[in-house]
This record gives sequence, structure tokens and C-alpha cells, in this order.
Amino acid sequence: MEEFPVRTVEGLCLGTSLAISGFFYYFYRKKRKTVDKLNDAPQLTLDRKLADLLNVTPGKCLQYVVIEGAVQPLGEPLRSQFQESSVGVVQKLMLREHKLVWNSLSRTWTDSERVLHQRVNAVPFSLVGSDQANVRVLCPLEASGLEMEIIHEKFHQASYGFTDIIGQYLSGEKPKGQLETEEMLKVGATLTGVGELILDTDRVLKLRPPTDGSEYFLTTADFETLRLEQEGQAVVWQVLASVFALAGSAILFWVGRRYYRSLRVRWDQERLRREFERLGAGGTGAGSTAGDTQEGSGEQETPLENACVICLTQPRSCVLLECGHVCCCYSCYQALPQSTCPICRQAIKRVVPLYQA
Repeated sequence: MEEFPVRTVEGLCLGTSLAISGFFYYFYRKKRKTVDKLNDAPQLTLDRKLADLLNVTPGKCLQYVVIEGAVQPLGEPLRSQFQESSVGVVQKLMLREHKLVWNSLSRTWTDSERVLHQRVNAVPFSLVGSDQANVRVLCPLEASGLEMEIIHEKFHQASYGFTDIIGQYLSGEKPKGQLETEEMLKVGATLTGVGELILDTDRVLKLRPPTDGSEYFLTTADFETLRLEQEGQAVVWQVLASVFALAGSAILFWVGRRYYRSLRVRWDQERLRREFERLGAGGTGAGSTAGDTQEGSGEQETPLENACVICLTQPRSCVLLECGHVCCCYSCYQALPQSTCPICRQAIKRVVPLYQA
């Protein structure tokens, strides 16, 4: 059997689709594992009984729990640089540059941005529940889903003269300006934390990133919103992996279909060859008998009017369809440079043996 025929473009598309599908499937399994952990995570009430619960737990540790409370700093809070009344525990300052870049492919100006400066400040804080029970939050900057409130946003418009405009058209870049923002996790905001809860030696509750590698969450949304968001992301990864896997399967099916059709053609050619060989063998036997009978009379073994129009030696044994001409032997039919009738030049759809009584 011949090698399975895969063209270069088909092989490239097949490999790319399967590689991307595997990439997306990896993220889907990772996100699915996170969703399963969230579904199994117990939701604990932040009160004074929580310390007693951890005290009787082996290792004084709960690996993956959900806890909710109000943000309170352990010391002096951070103050906003633009609003004196705003205080928080996590502060993010960012300066972005916005500009228009000429796209030579689409022949249009497209918006582009890049971060010029970013600074994140944080102070130790805890989550406070009922009865003034609190849990200290460790490593908040390592958590996922920490969306803070934007308390300041200002766009500084760029100004330029005539020479600057000429330079912009020559360089293909038009500065629009700079966007200055300040985000802050404010004191008193309700925060949902998902992670590992431990009881320290001094009976201080602490929430930290899970030691088993599970995802650590801090979010201002409630737990149900967080869970649904993670499930939605898992579905997106699953759909993307399925789409590229189907694309790879479609390419594989197309290649297999083409290979099967080529096999069918070879099978038909082999069947015809065997049938012509069988007819030729029968004709040779009959011809030799007739030749022995007619040898004394000097008659030709193959009459010229029945000879192949190409080699003029073998008898005509093929019926060319759809034109119906009987003009050549099977060997000359196989040697035709183009699949066209030697008489009328019409395309040959198929060929059948000529049976002579």
C-alpha cells in the first residue's frame, strides 16, 4: 500500500489545528479544575466560631474555602493622590499613552495604547465579619479577579504644531494623549476571598494562596458571580478547543476521502488490466490456432482494418466512452499522454473491453 498522501498545506493546517486545539484544551482542563474546586469549596461565616473550628481541624488548616468580609487596614491606610477623602488598602496608579498608528494593509489609522508607567501600592489588611472577627489577607497582589474602583481618570490631550503634523504623517504615528488613572480597593468594601485558611500560633486567622497550586481569588463580587464567571470562561475554552479539533478532523476526513478515491481509481484500473489480460490471453490462443490454419495461405494474423490506430500491431480491444470509438489496444490506451480519444479528441470518461464473438 502506498504512503498516506498528505500535502504540505494540509499537513500544516492539520498540525496547526491540532496544536491549537490541544493548547485550548489545556486551558479548559485547568479552568474546569478551578470550577470544580469552587463548587466543592465550603462557604464559611466569618465569626468568632471560625477560630474554634480551625483549632479542632487537623493541621489547623482548611485547604480551599470561601469567606467574605469588609476590608479593614491593619495599620495606616493608603490615601488617594487625587481625592483626599478616599482611603484604601491597595492602590494602582497607571499612565497610558494613546496614539493612532497607520495600518498600511487596511489603509486606515488604528488606535493603539501602551503603558508608560504603573505602580501598585498595598498595605496589610484583613476581612472583618460579625462580632468583629477578622481574617488577615496574605499576598493580595497574587490573587486573581481583584478589580478595584476607579477613583480618578483624566486624559491629557496632546498638542502639536505644523512641523509635528508633517512628522506624524512621515512616521505613521499620531499621538492622541495620555490617560492617567488611579484605582483603589477602598476601606469598608465587601471582599470575597477564596483560598487556604489557616490558624496561626497566636490564634490569628489568615487567608493565603493555596499550597496545592489551586487558584487564589479576591474579588468585590459575590461568590455566585465569581463561580458563574469561571464556568463561562471554561465553556469558552471548551468551545474553542472543540472548534479547532473539528477543523483538524475535517482536514483528516478530506485527506482520507481523497486517498480512498485514489484507491478506487487504482482498483478499477487493476480490474480493467486483469480483464484485458484475460481477453488478450484468450485472443492469443485463438489467434495462434487460426495462424496455424492460415499459415500456408499467407494471410495476416491481424487484419489492418482491425489493428490499433496507434501501434498498428495489436488488435483493437478498447471501447472509449462516452464517444464510443473503438480505435486502440489497452496498452496504447494506458500510454496516452492525455485522457482524450485519438479520433475525436473528446475526454475519455471510462473504458470497457471489446468483446468479439
